[in-house]
Amino acid sequence: MNRSSAAGAGISLKVWLGIALFGTVLAILPFVLGMAGQSWVRTLNFALLYVMLALGLNIVVGFAGLLDLGYIAFYAVGAYVWALLASPHFGLHLPFWVVLPAGVLLAAFFGALLGAPTLKLRGDYLAIVTLGFGEIVRIFMNNLDAPINITNGPQGINRIDTFSVNGFLFGRSQEIFGFRITGPEKYYYLLLLLTLVIVIMCARLQNSRIGRAWEAVREDETAAKAMGINTRNIKLLAFSMGACFGGVAGAMFSSMQGFVSPESFSLTESISVLCMVVLGGMGHIPGVILGALLLSVFPEILRAVVVPLQHTLFGDVLLDPEGIRMLLFGFAMVLIMIFRPAGLWPSAVRRRELRTPTENQP
Repeated sequence: MNRSSAAGAGISLKVWLGIALFGTVLAILPFVLGMAGQSWVRTLNFALLYVMLALGLNIVVGFAGLLDLGYIAFYAVGAYVWALLASPHFGLHLPFWVVLPAGVLLAAFFGALLGAPTLKLRGDYLAIVTLGFGEIVRIFMNNLDAPINITNGPQGINRIDTFSVNGFLFGRSQEIFGFRITGPEKYYYLLLLLTLVIVIMCARLQNSRIGRAWEAVREDETAAKAMGINTRNIKLLAFSMGACFGGVAGAMFSSMQGFVSPESFSLTESISVLCMVVLGGMGHIPGVILGALLLSVFPEILRAVVVPLQHTLFGDVLLDPEGIRMLLFGFAMVLIMIFRPAGLWPSAVRRRELRTPTENQP
C-alpha cells in the first residue's frame, strides 16, 4: 500500500469515527435532556421542525434565489391536512401513510400554484406577492368555518390523532425492553429520521443537474435561459420541492401538538424561518441547519436564564423574555449583515462571491 492510499484509509477511519460519535450523541441526547425535564425534549423537537422548514426554504431562497416571504403557508397546509384527515372534526382517522403523502402532495400543489403567477417577478415584487399568498392562506384558515365548517375558524382543531405505526403510538409513554420512553422522546427519533432524509435529499438535489440549474437561475436568469435551461419549470420545481418539506414539517407539528389554529402560521413565522436561512448561510445545508438550531433553541435558553435571574435580583420579572429575545435577535441580524453577510457558516462559493476586490487579490 502506497502513502496516498494509507492516508486515504486514515482519513476514512477518522470520518467514520466522527460519524459514529456524532450518531451516539444524537441517540442519547433526548435522555440527557430529559433529566432536566421533558420540556427540553419538546424544544429539541421543535428545533428539528424548524430545521425541516429552513431546509425547504433554502431550496427556494438559497438554491434558486427566489425571495419567499409566505413559506409558512405550506407549513399550514401540511398541518391542516393532517388535522382534517386524522381527527374527530370530520370523523376521519386515516393512517399516516395516507395522510402524510396527502399533505406533502397538496403542499407541493400549492407551491406550484404560488410559483405560476410569479414566474416573471423578481426581487421586491416577488417578495410582496409571496407575502400576500402566505397571508391569504392564513386568513382562509381563519374564516373557513362558515357557511360550512371546514377549519373550525380561529378556534382551531383539537384532539388530532398522534402519529402511529401498527398501534405504536408516538404521543404516549410506554416501556420498551424495560425502559420507559416518553412521547416527546419517541417523536424526537421520528423527527430526526425525517430530518436526515430531507438533508440527504437536499444534498443530492444540490449536486444534481437540477441543483446546477437552480444555481444558474439564481446567478443570472437571462444567461440561464440563453444556455437552454427551462427557467419556468425550474422555478416551479423549486417552489414545489421547498413546499414539500414544509408540508412534512406541518403534518408532524399537527400530530405532535394535537391542536392547530391559524395563529401558529403568522407572517412572523415566515420571517423567522427566512432569518434562519440567512443567519446560517444561504445555499449551504450545514449553515442552514446551524441557523435553525440557534434561532429555535436560543429563545428557550434565554427564557430559562433571564426569568430566574430577574426573580433573584429584583423579586419580579421586569423585562419580558420575548422582548429581550427580539432585541437580541434584531441586534444579531444587524451584526451579521455588517460583518458576515454570507452567514455564520457560508458555502465556499457564497464566501467567494461576497469578498471585496482587495480580499480577492493574491
